Amino acid sequence: MFYYLFRYLNQLDFPGAGMFDYISFRAAMAIMLSLFISTVFGKKIILLLQKQQIGEIVRDLGLAGQLEKKGTPTMGGIIIIISILIPVLLFAKLENTYIILMVITTVWLGLIGFVDDYIKVFKKDKEGLKGRFKVAGQIGLGLIVGLTLYLSDDVVVREKADIDEIGVQTELVDEGFTSEQPGTTRLTTDVKSTKTTIPFFKNNEFDYEYLVSFAGEHAPKLAWLVFIIITIFIVTAVSNGANITDGLDGLATGSSAIIGATLGILAYVSGHVVYADYLNIMYIPNSGELVVFIAAFIGATIGFMWYNSFPAQVFMGDTGSLSLGGIIAVFAIIIHKELLIPILCGIFLVENVSVMMQVSWFKYTRKKYGEGRRIFKMAPLHHHYQMKGYPEPKIVTRFWIIGIFLAVITIVTLKIR
Repeated sequence: MFYYLFRYLNQLDFPGAGMFDYISFRAAMAIMLSLFISTVFGKKIILLLQKQQIGEIVRDLGLAGQLEKKGTPTMGGIIIIISILIPVLLFAKLENTYIILMVITTVWLGLIGFVDDYIKVFKKDKEGLKGRFKVAGQIGLGLIVGLTLYLSDDVVVREKADIDEIGVQTELVDEGFTSEQPGTTRLTTDVKSTKTTIPFFKNNEFDYEYLVSFAGEHAPKLAWLVFIIITIFIVTAVSNGANITDGLDGLATGSSAIIGATLGILAYVSGHVVYADYLNIMYIPNSGELVVFIAAFIGATIGFMWYNSFPAQVFMGDTGSLSLGGIIAVFAIIIHKELLIPILCGIFLVENVSVMMQVSWFKYTRKKYGEGRRIFKMAPLHHHYQMKGYPEPKIVTRFWIIGIFLAVITIVTLKIR
């Protein structure tokens, strides 16, 4: 909203109004406002949750410090969601298709998580929302995202064009970042593309069309079907991964902030002609606006850690964890970096896999030997280390360090061919 107001004021030569044309300035404003909302107003929301007696239900699993968490306010994900949405609505271009998708993602999964937390807290049902309803909601979001990216005329990849190519247009190298600064020109063409970034491949690109090349002339359309299926899978997997990781104070929040910062860098270079060309990665017009969104995301998660760090004064609940995972997944898909998720979101992946390994091995050994056996002392993995006697803050800090290491690797892969 402020973007449009100051754009109008800039036309009237209002001093300083032109700053709102710069994504970097609006991103800085977004992160500061989200930090302010999550820290200052976060306290008020926590007090409200305490007043409503919205406390965490804790089972005695034999973990150190577990029972002390009983009664800690949950559903704190509301703080994160509000801290993201308000800055985005104020500072982003609201007609941008990518921003619209990110807002829908935040609200959609926030509502699913809220219903789950509501059932747990007020209905006293420890299972919460049935798993099939959660998955149905995640699949629904994946369909919305996939179909929008397929059908929208605004969703394109801009490629360098040959001189004799039809439909060629001239582009400014600074397009999308300032409204007035001129730049050098080049010949380009906009295309709908199922290409994505992947390390170690030629030009760091992989086209889903390769998977259906047997279909001949129908391959391009079938490639979009493959893309939509992969989108659904990624949205479901990453949102569940973040949900599973949310078991120790600050673990999911801090990991998400690290991932968000990395995605912000990737969005910035993918939405900037010069940097995209230098790094030899695909240039995605209008995706630079996502930097404003991810800035609000980073501010919201870091601000939430003011109260969520050990010992936590509030838990995000599924309201926050499902939203965080979904935002990360959809953001990565939009900027064509979804195949980097196994590296970037390695913490979420390992936590997810540890649960699958534990459950599968237990069922297999119970069927074969008549007694279930375990690989880990407890799953997910962070509880395994708790059972081994590691203090909770040490586990969280070490997971963060690993997350930073994975984030650096993710960025480095852009130059590995």
